[in-house]
Amino acid sequence: MQETVLILDFGSQYTQLIARRVRELNVYCEIHPYHESPELTPNIKGVILSGSPFSVHDEDAPQIDLTLFRRNVPVLGVCYGAQYMANVDGKGEVRKSDKREYGRANLKSVDSASVLFEGIEVGSQVWMSHGDTIFSLPDNARIVASTHDVDVAGYEISGEDTFGIQFHPEVYHSVDGKKLLGNFLINVCGCSQTWTPHSFVEQTVTELKQKLGNDKVILGLSGGVDSSVAAVLLHHAIGKNLYCIFVDNGLLRKNEYQDVLHSYQDMGLNVKGIDAKQRFYDALRGIDDPEQKRKTIGRVFIEVFDDAAHDVEGVKWLAQGTIYPDVIESVSVKGPSATIKSHHNVGGLPDFMKLEVVEPLRALFKDEVRLVGKDLEISQTILGRHPFPGPGLAIRILGDITPERVHILQEVDHIFISNLKDSGEYDNVWQAGAILLPVQSVGVMGDERTYEKAVALRAVTSTDGMTADWCHLPYELLAKISNEIINRVKGINRVVYDISSKPPATIEWE
Repeated sequence: MQETVLILDFGSQYTQLIARRVRELNVYCEIHPYHESPELTPNIKGVILSGSPFSVHDEDAPQIDLTLFRRNVPVLGVCYGAQYMANVDGKGEVRKSDKREYGRANLKSVDSASVLFEGIEVGSQVWMSHGDTIFSLPDNARIVASTHDVDVAGYEISGEDTFGIQFHPEVYHSVDGKKLLGNFLINVCGCSQTWTPHSFVEQTVTELKQKLGNDKVILGLSGGVDSSVAAVLLHHAIGKNLYCIFVDNGLLRKNEYQDVLHSYQDMGLNVKGIDAKQRFYDALRGIDDPEQKRKTIGRVFIEVFDDAAHDVEGVKWLAQGTIYPDVIESVSVKGPSATIKSHHNVGGLPDFMKLEVVEPLRALFKDEVRLVGKDLEISQTILGRHPFPGPGLAIRILGDITPERVHILQEVDHIFISNLKDSGEYDNVWQAGAILLPVQSVGVMGDERTYEKAVALRAVTSTDGMTADWCHLPYELLAKISNEIINRVKGINRVVYDISSKPPATIEWE
């Protein structure tokens, strides 16, 4: 079984970053809501308790039974996790004080004998984000790190592999955070660091062969990274028994239907194109609620695939390019992991569709998918494509969907993306797109007054989409793009640029 580290989510905005840092150390990990932790099995090498927006003294603060883990596997508590462990024993003291820390801090003392802080020097910068402070520890615990304002920046429990740190090692501002996590994962948990793209390919292909046998599988391709990598993995496992479908839902980018079909010609995949534009337009007519759009598009996709599946005699499986952020963002529990948005490829299939679901990428973040694709020797033209939302331009058109609005946005998007590519900025951007706004503004064209639509341009940098910052594109490039859009796209007289980061905003507007 795959060596695994569990991350129990208490609702911190940084929980996904913990997972990213662990995987960067070639250790597989899984995030679980704190109250849905799986049973310990021999392959679980350690447990990390995340931070939380709660105080340990809040009436509805998250709580778990620590005896399920402590003394059974190594445990590392981060921020709230550290406070919770110190407080729950009954002999530690956690309370609010004037010594709260937010932002950068420096370690003023480090216990060099602590395995957790091996190789970390006094003065190392760490990132704090806490209102409560640990004032005293249980009798069996000792301080192993302090800052100028907080005495208990790190501690360990005698007689067990249990540690707590008040700062966040997962953020880049903690300059030795990766070193600390490595100390925990490798020196304490004994992880072998075998989670690599090549090992994932070998293991996944083997598992797919065992799981699918000679069954036939239908897969919906989008032309993007996720579905393409999923298709090639499945092709390695089952060959001709994979049937790929590429649906034109009328919500793709300009010329994307033809371009995507062309890109798959040299990959050896069996691909069939389906024109279902009108079917989606009819279903979306009059719908302006973002969640309803997503659910409607997901429903129609399923219906289209169901029709296509009936054309393949004996098909038993529907494959999807679901990745880990889709899964995380679609989970809803009280407090942690509140649903940000629903994903049409998460949550199973309706009863009428007599297919089982296979999701070979369900455990991967986006950048890991690209690394797997590189190991599979997939073209960089596909691997380098920006992410594109499953619901397509429907969630970039604020308001109801019409073919006319789709056409306008396609033209705007084409100008935006083409300029990014021509300027050499495309590869510096993680994701970019245009949003058609449900507002009109006054303008002047020639000697005439206009009252036309506005569009917003969005370009972000990111590693995996869980967090993102807006791109500082050159003003000259933005000016050129704006000028071309207003001059070439009838119905648009204003262009704005979105300078919001995630969090608090999301990458897409809907």
